[in-house]
Amino acid sequence: MPKTIPQQNKALVLEAFDTLFNKHDYAVAEKFWSLHYIQHSAHLAPGREGLFALIKSLPPTLKYEPGTIVAEGTFVFVHGRFSGFGAPVNWIAADIVRIQDGMLVEHWDVIQDEATQEQSKSKAPVFGATFPTYGYQRS
Repeated sequence: MPKTIPQQNKALVLEAFDTLFNKHDYAVAEKFWSLHYIQHSAHLAPGREGLFALIKSLPPTLKYEPGTIVAEGTFVFVHGRFSGFGAPVNWIAADIVRIQDGMLVEHWDVIQDEATQEQSKSKAPVFGATFPTYGYQRS
């Protein structure tokens, strides 16, 4: 049975994110991000070049873990964790990507620090089923 468009779009985004954030394969990543990519993130310079420049500036230990993923029409929403990028805590991000002609053409995100169990008022992890351990307490 063939994949639906939402299934195809989710697979595309997961492969693109893995290629760029985990494998750091910029040549292959170019096939996923449009030359006319629009970046709405406050953390990144414009376009595909801004995204790639940021990732190139981070340590090779950068890791992305996808969590919940939902697709509707041309949009894909991914809740994931960025770690190993040199900050004292992981980032949890809700990334929204618009797909057109099989490429990522537009992006928005909402980012927060991953909280420890002691920091969490809800006592529920922000990502996954367990809390991170950081070895120190943030205030």
